[in-house]
Amino acid sequence: MISLTEAQDIVIGGCEPLITVLVGRERMTGRVVAQDVVATEFVPPFANSAVDGFAVRAVDVPSAGFELEVLGVIGAGHAPKFSIGAGQAARIMTGAPVPDGADSIVMIEDTQMINESRVRCNKAAQLGQAIRNIGEDVCAGDVVFARGSVINAAGVGVLASINAREVLSYPRLRVAMLSTGDELVVDGSQLKPGQIRESNLTMLTAMISATDCEVINLGIIDDNEAKLESILREVATRCDAIVTSGGVGMGDFDIVKIVLSRIAEMRWMQMAIKPAKPFAFGKLTSADGRVIPVFGLPGNPVSSMISYELLARPALRKMMGHTQNLIRPTVRAIVDAPLKRHRDGKIHFMRVFGSFGDDGRLHVRDTGPQGSHQLAATALANGLAIVLDGDGVAVGGEIEVMLLG
Repeated sequence: MISLTEAQDIVIGGCEPLITVLVGRERMTGRVVAQDVVATEFVPPFANSAVDGFAVRAVDVPSAGFELEVLGVIGAGHAPKFSIGAGQAARIMTGAPVPDGADSIVMIEDTQMINESRVRCNKAAQLGQAIRNIGEDVCAGDVVFARGSVINAAGVGVLASINAREVLSYPRLRVAMLSTGDELVVDGSQLKPGQIRESNLTMLTAMISATDCEVINLGIIDDNEAKLESILREVATRCDAIVTSGGVGMGDFDIVKIVLSRIAEMRWMQMAIKPAKPFAFGKLTSADGRVIPVFGLPGNPVSSMISYELLARPALRKMMGHTQNLIRPTVRAIVDAPLKRHRDGKIHFMRVFGSFGDDGRLHVRDTGPQGSHQLAATALANGLAIVLDGDGVAVGGEIEVMLLG
C-alpha cells in the first residue's frame, strides 16, 4: 500500500493545466484568469453623487440654516449644463455627474425646499462629502485581477465596469463519466435477483458538475471488453478527462482494469486509507494525439465519493488552472460523540456533521453507519473527520475535519 500523500502526488502531479483560451466575460464565473487583467478605464469615469441631494460649495453651507439658489436638476446619465457659483446649488440624483464648482453633496433628507428656486440646508456641508471621485474604485493601469485569480459574480461585474469583454483564462473541462456493472439498474424497473439500483453515476455526475466541469455522461456500460474499449477510445477524442466508477479492484471480472491496462498507461494503487483503498490513474492517448487523464474510482459508493474528493477533484481543478485550495481545507473540531475505529495501519475518513457551538468552535459527530456501501449516512455529512491509526477519538477530543461544500 502507498500513503494518501504519495497517491495525491502521483495523481495531481500527473495532470497539467489545459491550454488557455479567450472567454467572454459573461462566461467567466468560476474560471481562473491566465494573465493579469489590467484596467484601461477609470471607475467611476467621472466624479458623481453617491446620494440624492443638492450639489453645493461647502464654503456656502458652514452650518445649518443657509439658503441657496437652485439652478436646476442633474439626472444620472446627463451632463450638467451649468456650474455652481457662490450661493448656488443644483438638485442632483445618485450617480449623476457633479457640476463644476460644487465640492459637496447635501443629502435630500437634510434639506427643505423654500420654493421652486431656493433650498434651505439643515445640516452643514463637509468638503467632498457624498462625492464618488474619478478612479475611486479602479484607475486605468491597475491590475484588477492577477494571474491565477478566480472570477466570482462580483468579478464579472468588475470586468463589465472596465469594459473587459474577453479574458484569457483556463477552459472549463469536458469530463466523460461512465460506470460499469451488469448488476446496475437505471430505468426504474423491478429488481431481479442480484441486481441493484445505480447510484454512483448519478452522484459523481453531480460532483463533477459541482467542480465546474461539463459532464459527458456515458451511462452504464455492460461488462463487455470490446464495447468498453470502443467507447473509451471514441470519447477520448472529445473530452479532457475520463472518470470511471467500478472495476478497479482485484476481482476476476474487473473489465475496466483489463481494458485500461491494454489501451492506456495506468497505475493501479492500493492506498492506506479507509474507505477508498483502490484507485487507478493513468493517461490515454486519443486518436488525435491528446493525452487524456483517466481516473478510476472504486465501485462502492462511499469509496467512490471519497476517492473523487481526495484525488480526482483536486486534479481536475489543477487542469482548470486552480493553484489554491486544490484539496478542500481542513479545520480543527471538537468531537461530541466518540469516533471509534480499530488499528489497521490506515487513515480512516469518517463522515461527520459539524456545527458551531456556544464556544465558537466547530463540533462534530458521525452521521451514522460508516460502511463503504452505506451512502445514506454520507448524504447527511458536511465534513470528513480524518481519524489517524489507533483506537479513535473520545468525546471532547480534537480532530482534523475536511470541509465538504
